[in-house]
Amino acid sequence: MILASAQAGGMAGMILWIVILIGFMYFFMIRPQQKEQKNKQAMISAIEVGDTVLTTSGFYGTIIDLSDESTVIIEFGNNRNCRIPMQRAAIAAVEKPEEAAKASDEKKDKK
Repeated sequence: MILASAQAGGMAGMILWIVILIGFMYFFMIRPQQKEQKNKQAMISAIEVGDTVLTTSGFYGTIIDLSDESTVIIEFGNNRNCRIPMQRAAIAAVEKPEEAAKASDEKKDKK
């Protein structure tokens, strides 16, 4: 009788620890990844012609055409002759022209 109740208590404790472990994994691993994915999707859907972008390969360029849902044409370099079509998923960061102007104005004010 005592042995059966000890085994039941041990099993309930183990189930409790498994539930706690799954909850920990959700809140510290899965949920932040989902938030990051939503933010990246919002950033990619908000891109416009003229935005400066950083690609996942580390190149900076300017968007010159939004050809379809999955492809953009980006212009690289100062000579304006290097235009490459890329997937939207290859964009790592976006900087709007207004934000760039504001940042440069703030930089001038500090000097």
